[in-house]
Amino acid sequence: MDGAGRPLAVRLTGGQAGDNPELIPLLDGIAVPAGRRARKHPDTLLADKAYSHPSTRKALRKRRIRTVIPQRRDQITTRQKRGRAGGRPPNFDREAYTLRNVVERCSNRLTQWGGIATRYDKTARNYRGGLLLASIILFWL
Repeated sequence: MDGAGRPLAVRLTGGQAGDNPELIPLLDGIAVPAGRRARKHPDTLLADKAYSHPSTRKALRKRRIRTVIPQRRDQITTRQKRGRAGGRPPNFDREAYTLRNVVERCSNRLTQWGGIATRYDKTARNYRGGLLLASIILFWL
């Protein structure tokens, strides 16, 4: 989603699939026209604790994407138990994190479409088509 809460890419997975493993492929699907060439990644990524994994942070750092992701409690505890060897905590901008409500509002706007919220479509192709249609309409609003 961009800063206005408009979906930039859509990725459909199984209901039991985790969100974190799909983040990097989702980011690969972004191509926003910006001047002469399309931007392939955002400047900043705001996400919840589900995305707080060292491999995710490393991959985003490699792509030079600033992360605003709070640490999970178990990660904080593990780091503190290790003392100085645990390293320093990752940067976390509380003020920037308040903008994450934009993501939640976009999700809520998408689920206002009955077919998306309840998954009436039998096939993934039809469901993805409805999701893309709803995303396009949200982008125009």
